[in-house]
Amino acid sequence: MKVELNRVNDAVFFEASGSGSLKVHVEGSPEIGGEGRGVRPMELVLMALGSCSSLDLIEILKKQRQEIKDFSVTVEGDRADAVPAVFTKIRMIFNLTGNIDPAKAEKAAELAVKKYCSVHDMLAAGGVEIGYEVVIK
Repeated sequence: MKVELNRVNDAVFFEASGSGSLKVHVEGSPEIGGEGRGVRPMELVLMALGSCSSLDLIEILKKQRQEIKDFSVTVEGDRADAVPAVFTKIRMIFNLTGNIDPAKAEKAAELAVKKYCSVHDMLAAGGVEIGYEVVIK
């Protein structure tokens, strides 16, 4: 796996690309010259965790023939008050709408987060406490 970042301006604004042709805008904080045009690197970490877990969660529920009409995940992280300001605790809330068995959703979330999500495992191995909740509407 390989990604590439190219600096776009004279400050801290980058265009990142992976295996496809899509681009992600990444930028530093305003304190170091960011202008609010891109996602911050630590936000990308939260997005990676949320998307990694969500892809597997949805796939598991589909295989169980659960009817998902809508899905979202909120990911929030607490960071250390030191440099580097690593994550110490992360919480995810999976919001599902549809005809979904709560017990199946809970089990699917556990598998998705704790067994299949490699981002979870990397963060947890570094001491980050990761929790999740499933909300069905």
